[in-house]
Amino acid sequence: MPMVSPAFISEWGAWAVFLSVLVTQLGAPVPAAPMLLLAGSQVAAGFVSFGSVFAAAVAGVLISDGLWFTLGRRYGRHLLTRLVRVSLSLDSSIRRTHAWFERYGAPLLLVAKFVPGLGLVASPLLGSTKIDRRIFFSWDLAGGAMWSGAWLAGGTLFGSQLNRMMLAVSAHGITVAETLLAVVAVFLAYRWIQRLRFRRWLAHIRITPQQLDAMMRSEHPPVILDARPHAVRQAEPHRIPGAMLIDLASPGKVDEALLEHDLVVYCVCPNEATAKTISQQMRRKGFRHIRALKGGLDAWELHGYPVEPLSMAAGAGPQGSGDARKDDDKGEVTVRAIAPD
Repeated sequence: MPMVSPAFISEWGAWAVFLSVLVTQLGAPVPAAPMLLLAGSQVAAGFVSFGSVFAAAVAGVLISDGLWFTLGRRYGRHLLTRLVRVSLSLDSSIRRTHAWFERYGAPLLLVAKFVPGLGLVASPLLGSTKIDRRIFFSWDLAGGAMWSGAWLAGGTLFGSQLNRMMLAVSAHGITVAETLLAVVAVFLAYRWIQRLRFRRWLAHIRITPQQLDAMMRSEHPPVILDARPHAVRQAEPHRIPGAMLIDLASPGKVDEALLEHDLVVYCVCPNEATAKTISQQMRRKGFRHIRALKGGLDAWELHGYPVEPLSMAAGAGPQGSGDARKDDDKGEVTVRAIAPD
């Protein structure tokens, strides 16, 4: 927690660092980096030992990540969707982490703490997979050591500059804690404004499960796009009947014949940030008849509407054709699919 003085760090040392890292990694909206930088400056001044604060920081990382991993293993995707409901932007972070984990595996934990949004969701997301607990903690230990060491080393190297900056701020009658609190307040206000603008935009393009069901029964049913990450599809191998499975990298390759059709995009996250991303990308390509399913697949199932197994041909039904390109081992149809007649 940044709202503390160097004297506090000097007196409490490792305990101050441990609590700061633990609370931050558990999800508190207060960065631990300033505390680690201040601790590093105190190491340079000789008030605390590098080994003690380094071990404390790593311990805070392992305990908090271990808790998130255990919760992810027990509650799976339901925990992730609950996180999205209370977070400002975890929807897109979960989507990005899914894609990176599929590509890089557990070594992703080496850099997870350095990427905004990734550090919080990586542990519960990996917990929801079948990764061995020992492998997770091995990579998490290495990643936590890299992250803690980097910030402490930065504070050690630039300790004199940090002390001069704090003296300059204090000379104007403002404490370092007040300055950091003001920065955090401005940041949170900015993100909440973004969220409100997003909700207003989403209100114009999203439809309810009841509306989608009515559209599917009409004479001109929409083309439905399943934008869930591949890892989620593996865990829950079903979809809305006739939905085309798409890759987030493929919106630019949509068959232009789809311009004449209504498109409905869905994922699994309540805030539909994934659907928003795809909708915006496709709108830039000239597509205008795009909607996002409110609540995603979860809401569709909650209302008792039918789903079908992914083992069925992804291009079958009114949403695609046999000419649609499929991934050989995923059964996935990209947005390059041929438009329905």
